[in-house]
Amino acid sequence: MKRLRLFLGTEVPLLGILAFALGPWVWMMLSSIRPDEELTHSPVSLIPGALTLVHHIELLQRTSFASNLLDSLVVAVGAVTLGLLLSLPAAYAFSRFRFPGRRLLRVQFLVVNMFPVVLLVLPLFFLLRRLGLLDTYVALIAGHATFTLPFAIWLMTSYIDGIPPDLDEAAMIDGATGVQVLRLVILPLVVPGMVAVGIYLFIASWNEYLFALMLAGRNVRTVTVALQMFIGENEIHWGLLTAGGTLVALPAVVLFLFAQKHLVGGLTGGAVKG
Repeated sequence: MKRLRLFLGTEVPLLGILAFALGPWVWMMLSSIRPDEELTHSPVSLIPGALTLVHHIELLQRTSFASNLLDSLVVAVGAVTLGLLLSLPAAYAFSRFRFPGRRLLRVQFLVVNMFPVVLLVLPLFFLLRRLGLLDTYVALIAGHATFTLPFAIWLMTSYIDGIPPDLDEAAMIDGATGVQVLRLVILPLVVPGMVAVGIYLFIASWNEYLFALMLAGRNVRTVTVALQMFIGENEIHWGLLTAGGTLVALPAVVLFLFAQKHLVGGLTGGAVKG
């Protein structure tokens, strides 16, 4: 009876959640390796009758999707780099120093994330257009920083709060400056938190659509915008669309699998104060 309650109360709901979350991705992956005749046949069977990579080959050889993947990678890596460079010293300042308006600023970081993204993209569009930065990597990286930095700083601050301040004081007694304490003491201990923040920044930038649509164009086109090109007014290229969606999902999945240990440690470490 206890085993039955565990199965019905825990395992069945968990399997249902997994099926709901992974089902669309599995269906997209299977559709990307189906022949065209199976994609248009009704009803569509769950298991493909034949397997083919023709959609992936056509996607990479006959379209600009490969260069779009490179654009997305450059923007995502740039957003991660900028985010970590800004969030670490900002989080250290919020965690270790007491200054007027500190609490108000931290609250405002969360308030920014409550506004719809469309309210941020329009002023940013006019600002970047005046600066002549539209349709560049700088525009997208700056745009992504506007909505990812607040949460990154908040998460990093919570993690540094869990590092005992006694370590800072001991280093300063030995003659270390504030910058040296940050570089030699805090930085090695905050690596799991930086991994968690970096993964968050990468996935948020990689999957972002509205900023990529508004702030870029012909010179820089990320994969989220490129996928839209396969949806026409009268026709949808299902093979190319599903193949592209599968390739877009792979980097985030692989990144999470390789860094899941540091990610879990970074997300839970900030919840425990030393």
